[in-house]
Amino acid sequence: MTGDQRTPVTVIGLGDMGRALAGAFLDGGHPTTVWNRTASRAEALAARGATTAATAAEAVAASPLTVVCLLDHDAVREVLGPVAGDLRGRTLVNLTNGTPRQARENAGWAAEHGADYVDGGIMAVPPMIGRPEALVLYSGSPTAFAAHERTLGALGTATHLGTDPGLAALYDLALLSAMYGMFGGFFHALALTRSEKIPAAEFTPLVVSWLGAMMTSLPEMARAVDSGDHPATGSNLGMQAAAYVNLLDASREQGVATGLVEPMRALLHRGVAAGHGGDDLSRLVELLRTNP
Repeated sequence: MTGDQRTPVTVIGLGDMGRALAGAFLDGGHPTTVWNRTASRAEALAARGATTAATAAEAVAASPLTVVCLLDHDAVREVLGPVAGDLRGRTLVNLTNGTPRQARENAGWAAEHGADYVDGGIMAVPPMIGRPEALVLYSGSPTAFAAHERTLGALGTATHLGTDPGLAALYDLALLSAMYGMFGGFFHALALTRSEKIPAAEFTPLVVSWLGAMMTSLPEMARAVDSGDHPATGSNLGMQAAAYVNLLDASREQGVATGLVEPMRALLHRGVAAGHGGDDLSRLVELLRTNP
């Protein structure tokens, strides 16, 4: 039945995300077996038709496809280590947030025990799971992904990035870094405006409009990073380094901590000191690499 919409699936780990994953498989018509170290977390899923396994070994044995979503890398090894022999001939999809190195280590470990391994990164929050806008990135065994792509599609839009099992984690963390950078800037902006009692809801539409306009420059910056040529089409790095001081001074004067924005000042000045003052901001990417 591999690849069929009704392929049996096991879900190990029933935190908020794990329960959402299991629920999406149930909604897709898949016989779903669940297991969690705290058994009570399976009760609501059992009421919806899931089979509750008594042990992790029983859960793995129930399905050709096991999806794991635990707190961290150590938890994955703690749970799966004792049942490694039961994974032979099966596919393991690990949706636990981790690093590229951990994903590659897990792939090697799974191969030693005769299992196909696919790593994944979930670009969604639990309420989005099961909807097309939930993007789930995968990397690792292309054969295993192809066999279970339709089943994994129950979780959201499934995208396979390549055979290197570390790619999904790399993309996941890179996208999160862009998100947290945006949130950090937004929070600092709100702290500044709130220092003058300007309502956040009043100021935010301007932020959305401004950031939307700035987003249009990202493709050109990406091309500059790939080519290594960084011509300044507007305000160059040197000019922005000089002006950035005002952001810091004004923040201090308004009683706003500068911890979120100080790193960019240091990076701008490193760029100028390295002789790149006439270049575009995209040049800064090179300065972030510790092993170019």
